[in-house]
Amino acid sequence: MIVLVILAVSVALLIGAAWGLYGKLPPQVEGFIIAMAGGALIVSIMSELIQPSQEFLPLYAITLIVFLGAAVFTGIDYLVDEKFGDDSGGGLLAAIALDGIPENLALGVALIGAGVNEVLALAGSIFLSNLPEAAGGAKGMLDNGMSRKKALLLWGATTAILSIAALIGYYGLEDVPKSWLAGIKCFAAGAIVASLATEVFPKAFKKDHVMTGIAVALGLMGALYLSEL
Repeated sequence: MIVLVILAVSVALLIGAAWGLYGKLPPQVEGFIIAMAGGALIVSIMSELIQPSQEFLPLYAITLIVFLGAAVFTGIDYLVDEKFGDDSGGGLLAAIALDGIPENLALGVALIGAGVNEVLALAGSIFLSNLPEAAGGAKGMLDNGMSRKKALLLWGATTAILSIAALIGYYGLEDVPKSWLAGIKCFAAGAIVASLATEVFPKAFKKDHVMTGIAVALGLMGALYLSEL
């Protein structure tokens, strides 16, 4: 069951890539979905990653590790933008892989010692965020002259990498001390927060500046209700 949850989240990338390569969606709708997914992730970061870590780490350690995760993501993301450019297919793919690895690693870690129902909010919000991100990345590749076949193969490879990251998070870190798991969760939380600020919300606002705030609030409250279940 746990493997199915991990695969479902990662397969969202393939579905999103196919959507971007072969389907059509109004930019406003795409922006609304991206913003809603970002709002859902805010709740999931706090309830599934940061708050449970308080049982094993002092608040100052959590703060430092979250900042470290955000700083590492920001630095690598800056280097990716400098090398590939914000709008190139390679840059988009690298940015999404960089975003997805900590997300999927965190998903795997969050599943350790927990029932599947306890992480539905995290899995669902990552699934929702992967769909439009992959669609935008795949469309960007087409706009830069890449063939549909090559773009789909690249997204297939990315899906495999992110699935492995989630499996490593679950199986590879199963016997790690609780305090270390808490630190990994906080580091991943910081990286995801940075990705929301630099990648997700700016992209959503660019595509749908009118409804972005409402979409974020909707995603946030939806994830809260889901976590209560």
